[in-house]
Amino acid sequence: MQHFDSDYMEGMHPQILERLLQTNMLKSVGYGCDEFCASAREKILKACDAPEGEVHFLVGGTQTNATVIRALLRPHEGVLAAHTGHIAVHESGAIEATGHKVICLPHNEGKISAEAVDQFFTAFKADESWEHMVYPGMVYISQPTEYGTIYSLEELEALSAVCRKWQIPLFCDGARLGYGLACDESDVTLADLARLCDVFYIGGTKVGAMFGEAVVFRQKGFVPNFFSIIKLSGALLAKGRMLGIQFDELFTDNLYLTIARHAINMAKRMREGLLEKGYTLYKESPTNQIFVVLDKEQEQRMRAATTFSEWERLADGRLVVRLATSWATREEDVEELIEAL
Repeated sequence: MQHFDSDYMEGMHPQILERLLQTNMLKSVGYGCDEFCASAREKILKACDAPEGEVHFLVGGTQTNATVIRALLRPHEGVLAAHTGHIAVHESGAIEATGHKVICLPHNEGKISAEAVDQFFTAFKADESWEHMVYPGMVYISQPTEYGTIYSLEELEALSAVCRKWQIPLFCDGARLGYGLACDESDVTLADLARLCDVFYIGGTKVGAMFGEAVVFRQKGFVPNFFSIIKLSGALLAKGRMLGIQFDELFTDNLYLTIARHAINMAKRMREGLLEKGYTLYKESPTNQIFVVLDKEQEQRMRAATTFSEWERLADGRLVVRLATSWATREEDVEELIEAL
């Protein structure tokens, strides 16, 4: 039995584990003020070509989204996101629990467009009673999206421009960012994200780390006292060096993108094998997430061969499932799955 439910099913990259063991008995100050976090911040800002930026380390994606969004919004404001956006669907109301509404926009395979944001704002401001409504105070996107699709550089530049036009921040959820950067179709770099987004994060939990997300602000002090907001949110790790060590290792010798590229290669082989076996892809995802449409017979074979994430049941009774490769996926596991199908 194989397991392709998600990309956080393994522990951590062996180099991180080794580094944690090597430094285990060293004493250091807490709350991310240690030398390991300082080194990781320096490497991340260099990779982002953002010398004026600011980096903070948190533990998980939902925690990071909720903390950043509550820090960016005023009490009367909400956040614009795709209907399929993670904050709108899979965070158990975490954003709403901070007192902010998720305002959903139509999407195209998980992506929202600059035109949609502009049209929303134009209509919003045209309503004479707009001051009685939740104000759209920021835009949230994911790279890659929940469908494994990616924003092009042109699309990101357009979104950035429309956010500047309406004077609201652009926030990019990068829980799977490594896989978005490493795929063949991507023309977006970390430097592009740092230039076009006001804040984004580099996902570690799903890309080689045991846990951890690195929040990058393009400008230091963009959110005053963000450290205190992390603490207020219950998101400040006392043993912060556990995060710093992991990101310091991931950003040494290009490890982050190297292991992400491995996941992309494994996903490409899995797609090829599924198509060879007569399976139908639901979405054309260039990243590590593979969406497959299963009839009854195919569903039975798939359930016998691997675990997966159920996505949706179509009107005709067929099941859409998601398979995900990761930095740790072995070639033999992919081949075994293909053979079993």
